[in-house]
Amino acid sequence: MADTILSECDGALRILTLNRPERHNAMDDAMSDLFQQLLFAALEESETSAILIRANGQSFCSGRDINVLGQRARDESDFHFVRRHQESRLRMMDATKPIIAAVKGGAIGGGCELAIAADIRVSDTTLKMALPEINYGVLPDTGGTQMMTALIGPSRTKFMVMSGQKIDAATALEWGAVDFVVEPGELDARALEIAHDIAAKPPINLALAKEMINLMHGSTIRTGTRAELYAQSYLFKTEDYQEARAALREKRAPNYKGK
Repeated sequence: MADTILSECDGALRILTLNRPERHNAMDDAMSDLFQQLLFAALEESETSAILIRANGQSFCSGRDINVLGQRARDESDFHFVRRHQESRLRMMDATKPIIAAVKGGAIGGGCELAIAADIRVSDTTLKMALPEINYGVLPDTGGTQMMTALIGPSRTKFMVMSGQKIDAATALEWGAVDFVVEPGELDARALEIAHDIAAKPPINLALAKEMINLMHGSTIRTGTRAELYAQSYLFKTEDYQEARAALREKRAPNYKGK
């Protein structure tokens, strides 16, 4: 079976490619663990100074694999499960290396949060971005409410989180959720061009630039992300969450009771 995450070094650039195209790069536990392992290794290596995250197939990442929603591969609490996954996003934010994401197709739920945890996002016109967790009886829990607010403001983030609706590439660009939009055939080349240009700069300058700019929102994002942890740990115990899961299995509209 092919590796679900590919890692290669291209000069001063480390490239991580999501490689589960048949599932729109939805992450199960094994894929998520491998991504964290390769990401953390990339952040620590001395031979590269920037990271590009991209994807094979039609979509960037459709979030957590729906087949394992609510499951815990390890014997851990909801609290520890969510907190462990938050660390990956917060480490991306705190990293000294710039991270560029090339996004396309579905960037949904955790896949959207992965994209917005990057420092710069290049999209193609097929992008559909969403934070749909409310439709599953929960809420974003790896920085989505915080990082998206820093990018597009509170009102637009409330719309995305409370409605769960998708936004297209043009809207994402207008709102500031992505930084560049190109035609599908141009995405890899444009993302590589930007990433290589940044990777060629002095590493200490890149680290200090990211550190200074992150002072604007970094501490707020970290604090707010922990609030997501507490909220999500609570929501996993509600009757409405169980109803959302049952409705999904039974292919019917949920009947929420606010309990």
